Amino acid sequence: MIDRDRLQAIVREAGRMAMASWPGDGHALEVWEKTPGNPVSAIDLAVDAFLKEELKTLLPAAGWLSEETADAPDRLDGGLVWLVDPIDGTRDYIRGRTGWAVSVALVSASRPLFGLLYAPARRQEEGGEFWHGEAGQGSWRNGKRLQASTRKQLAGARVPAKHLPSEDADLVMVDQPNAIALRMALVAADEADLCATVRWGYEWDIAAASLIAREAGAAVTDAFGQALNYNKRDPRAFGVLVTAPAIHAAAVARLAGRARDLVG
Repeated sequence: MIDRDRLQAIVREAGRMAMASWPGDGHALEVWEKTPGNPVSAIDLAVDAFLKEELKTLLPAAGWLSEETADAPDRLDGGLVWLVDPIDGTRDYIRGRTGWAVSVALVSASRPLFGLLYAPARRQEEGGEFWHGEAGQGSWRNGKRLQASTRKQLAGARVPAKHLPSEDADLVMVDQPNAIALRMALVAADEADLCATVRWGYEWDIAAASLIAREAGAAVTDAFGQALNYNKRDPRAFGVLVTAPAIHAAAVARLAGRARDLVG
């Protein structure tokens, strides 16, 4: 159906484009706000344009949904769609930090078929972190097959976070990349046991990482414990919850009140 090697090469090249302008290596960058508090850079748009051209050439029948492109309703007409965030974690990117990634997923019938993340600023001695997953086949980071956390108890679970509310004081903080996709992937790599958000987000932020985590054996849902569907008319989801399977029910129960209060 698709040239997997070419797909990976396209995502790697997008990461190299971003890395060539990364302020962490001393490069100057043009940055502005799309909306208050929502920064974007010139390289976000350049990488988005590159991915759109290359991925549409790779699979002309697929639709397109991206953070940096105006939504086109015709994406709902076909069976395949690319979900893309050219730089997930823009804040880390523009500050010269490493917690950002190129995120690409191919979705069919509301489910991801392929998910790819490339974080070239991380593990630079290995050429960056390249994550990929394929439905029913597994997921990998830098060629090593992933196996998600198998933690049995919520108390003591590792969470990518910079601070925790008092009601979560029994959890253990680990490094938190700005990119939600990378935080989700940490559960896939057994470097975290739980990743949760309780807010509205967009499909392009989570589609690739949700497949990578699920194929590694993690439980992946929205904040209410419901299945995530993709390429909806409204491309939002309320929260994401990625956990070791045995603690998922307890995590849903803990988040339920907060989620209900925020949704209203």
